[in-house]
Amino acid sequence: MHAPTGTRSGSESYADGRAAVYEQEVDGFGTVRVLPVDPYADLDVVHTWVGAERAAYWGMTGFTRQQVLETFLHLDSLDTHHAFLAVMDGVPAALFQTYEPGADRVGECYEVAPGDIGVHLLIGPPAAGTGGRPGWSAALLTAFLGYALTGLDRRRAVVEPDARNTKAIERLTRQGFVDAGDIVLPEVDLPEVHLPEKHARLAFLTREAFEASGQVSRPRG
Repeated sequence: MHAPTGTRSGSESYADGRAAVYEQEVDGFGTVRVLPVDPYADLDVVHTWVGAERAAYWGMTGFTRQQVLETFLHLDSLDTHHAFLAVMDGVPAALFQTYEPGADRVGECYEVAPGDIGVHLLIGPPAAGTGGRPGWSAALLTAFLGYALTGLDRRRAVVEPDARNTKAIERLTRQGFVDAGDIVLPEVDLPEVHLPEKHARLAFLTREAFEASGQVSRPRG
């Protein structure tokens, strides 16, 4: 069994034996490890996070453990969409997704360019003594963007948060994303997935702007 979400038992770290696809030392906060989500091993953490009211814009509040498991098993079967767990100094800190915009409904709302990478982010609840500090969310987002843009060698990050999610939009703007206006993502109704129509805010961050901002900080791996 893993230690409960947001805690560590002694020197034990969450998913200590699993290989990270990317590691980055974020000044003032510690080391962020980006791990591919294991739908089974990470189910306790993911189900707790996506089911919380604070994650309402992810559209999974009220999902059972089985529904969350099936959702992430489906995601794990795709070549175009990937889910990751960020672990900050041994503590689960955030859920992160990347996707190919051309294989996603957002691709119907703007002209997809070579090198684009879509990203979704869910910050986990603050861990005792770590989360909740000023700059905590920005530190995690910095590591995610380091992986998406430099680790994956992409030219531009694309985001489309719910247009009502002003907190997320403000966070992304502070991070350097450029607002491209409101869009309406069409409904997806397939046997394996259903997504309702979504009114969203489109925004972009180029790799050049990300690197020029000084956010890149000692990547490892």
